[in-house]
Amino acid sequence: MNILYLHTHDTGRYIQPYGYAVSTPNLMNLAREGTLFRQAYCAGPTCSPSRAGLLTGMSPHSCGMLGLAHRGFRLYDYHQHLARFLGDHGYETVLCGVQHEAPDPGMIGYRKNITVKRRGTHTEMDEANSQAAADYLLNSHGDPFFLSMGLFHTHRRFPEIDPSIRPDYVMPPFPMYDAPGCREDMAAFMTSVMIADRCYGRVLDALRQSGQDKDTLVILTTDHGIAFPHMKCNLYDTGIGVSLILRYPGNPLKGKANDALISQLDLFPTICDMIQVEKPDWLQGFSMMPLFEGTAESIRNEIFSEVTFHAAYEPMRCIRTRRYKLIRFYDEQGLVPCNIDDSPSKSFLMENGLLKHNQKRESEMLFDLFLDPVERINLVGDPQYESVHADLSTRLENWQKATHDPLLKGKVPLPEGAIINKPSCISPQEKDFLNHEEC
Repeated sequence: MNILYLHTHDTGRYIQPYGYAVSTPNLMNLAREGTLFRQAYCAGPTCSPSRAGLLTGMSPHSCGMLGLAHRGFRLYDYHQHLARFLGDHGYETVLCGVQHEAPDPGMIGYRKNITVKRRGTHTEMDEANSQAAADYLLNSHGDPFFLSMGLFHTHRRFPEIDPSIRPDYVMPPFPMYDAPGCREDMAAFMTSVMIADRCYGRVLDALRQSGQDKDTLVILTTDHGIAFPHMKCNLYDTGIGVSLILRYPGNPLKGKANDALISQLDLFPTICDMIQVEKPDWLQGFSMMPLFEGTAESIRNEIFSEVTFHAAYEPMRCIRTRRYKLIRFYDEQGLVPCNIDDSPSKSFLMENGLLKHNQKRESEMLFDLFLDPVERINLVGDPQYESVHADLSTRLENWQKATHDPLLKGKVPLPEGAIINKPSCISPQEKDFLNHEEC
């Protein structure tokens, strides 16, 4: 079975199949032809850790990707990357477009890199790369292929707002305030989503025209929540919730939505089962095949997600079950503003006192997601939830021990050669960096 891995930047679940008023007809068709997972979560709501988790089947701290690859963070072992693994099992592994697991894609082990390297806007680059992927699919192949087709969209900066979108009739994403600048920001994001949908429509059309859709697993996902305040780089569901659609020939769940709890770590073992190869011993996820085969309604009781480094150091971990979530912070600082992507929405909050009211946050937050899906009421200390808090705390700590979380030993040192901003920085674009010795 061929594998087509389609991935965007910073999209969360803000696409039409999840009920949002965002025009994505190609992704909507993919959802109708595949299975839509409503409760899928990333292993870490920042770019490189999330992708590294998905593509190694390990938590970010287990595989080594504690921060951003372009800032010097690395996997411990690139032989554990899915592309290298599939290449060792006879696949022609092909990279087209964005990857975020290595500063040089040659480190990963793709057999081919068909990424278009000419200069241009992000839209022009995504259009060119989606055409390169389409051209590849329309050619014949001797070996089964694994094609990773990564778009820059919907990463900031967003393009000019499409004329078909009127900001006056756009609702900013929760929990942003409904102000003109925030509406315009969301309208620009929606434009970016439309471009991503158009690019993937081109790739999916080529797959269909080639006839290979009849023996190809298509995976559509993103790295984490959208790049708005309180989302990306946060462990709320607005940060860790991701879109996930799987389409493959003979899928008994075709055209259905599934509510099982899923981590992106579960994709690697699922692929192993689908192509009938033995799973490597480093995997920490669970195969989704029992869901497709109808032999189980769930494959896991909880998911875990984490942040250690983003633009700056901000260590946090969470455990999320179907009903409850526990978030734990491991330092005493409050909000780290440079870990919020620069945007009109961020500027709105800054202009209205975001830093002025930046007080020390609580070290733990417990939420009953059935009764409080927007995660506003911290139940730590509530006697009615004492047993829930104790249970989740134990499970979180056991996971940290089993996966050798470096936070258990205290502050995580900055790896040699990696750079991060000082926590006092307002923007990730500031050049006031910490080095290995300072950290």
